[in-house]
Amino acid sequence: MRFGYSEACLEHDTGPRHPETADRLRAIRRGLAKRHGVEYIEAPPTDKSTVAAVHDTDYVDDFESFCQRGGGNWDPDTVAVEASWVAALASAGLAEWAARSALDGKNGRDTPFSLGRPPGHHAVEDDAMGFCFFNNAAVAAQAVIDDGLAERVAIFDWDVHHGNGTQDIFYDREDVFYASIHEDGLYPGTGEVEETGTGDAEGTNLNVPLRAGAGDADYVYAFEETIGPAVEQFDPDLFIVSAGFDAHRHDPISRMRVSTEGYAMLTERVRDICEETDTALSFVLEGGYGLDTLSEGVAIVHETFDGRLAMDPDEEPDQKNVELVDEIRDVHGLGSK
Repeated sequence: MRFGYSEACLEHDTGPRHPETADRLRAIRRGLAKRHGVEYIEAPPTDKSTVAAVHDTDYVDDFESFCQRGGGNWDPDTVAVEASWVAALASAGLAEWAARSALDGKNGRDTPFSLGRPPGHHAVEDDAMGFCFFNNAAVAAQAVIDDGLAERVAIFDWDVHHGNGTQDIFYDREDVFYASIHEDGLYPGTGEVEETGTGDAEGTNLNVPLRAGAGDADYVYAFEETIGPAVEQFDPDLFIVSAGFDAHRHDPISRMRVSTEGYAMLTERVRDICEETDTALSFVLEGGYGLDTLSEGVAIVHETFDGRLAMDPDEEPDQKNVELVDEIRDVHGLGSK
């Protein structure tokens, strides 16, 4: 794979006890050093006008001024320093690079994956939250739409937390489909089945709030029976994966049971759909706070594109999650199983 990377993202200093630290990127780099076929691209940062296409201009200006004054706690969880402004522009720029590269034909072993921080999927139009300042996936999607490179973009979020920011930004948009598999009831408390979009965009938002303890079989089943068919029906030009790895069974801040192999299973199914439908594919880093499991997760995505075959789940999905999937299929007109 081709990994977008910028040293500027290391300068976003959240302090010694914050889970979202520069050590996350360092751990990923160490893990990838053992794999062949890894290429790093230092893409340029995005600019304010591109960010302002999805974020309120006053908020963008306020965040810039906040960093210029030295930063601090934007909220109890979301921390910035002076360098965080440049890091946030760099992180969004890497996501934009990945989307443009995918649409330019980079696929297979050259599939782009942006390794930026701060992450983005909690950032709403006019505010930062949940460690996120700019919504990187949303910036990337809007940029390629505005430039006429894509008419329709799908974003699939497999982070353990619901991407409330991405959902909110595109909730009334017909040209962006957002889908999320996440732990029910976890921060930020959004992402219910009934949140399906509004107005003419009804049906372009799909949430799968799995019960705590869900594992590989639950995730694969949910993707195959809801998100996969819905994305194919939407027929996007670009498929962006908001790739958080905090649903891993050994991640310190979630109760899910996805294995490293489970991320290979999801990657393989995403890749197969994109190949079958001739859809461009890019990845954007979100969460993941166990350094070993994060680095293993990113590495297994890379290995899947390098020819490794994923295993199938060795168990059946939980019956409660099967019933949830039936409900989602009914809500979205996909039929009952």
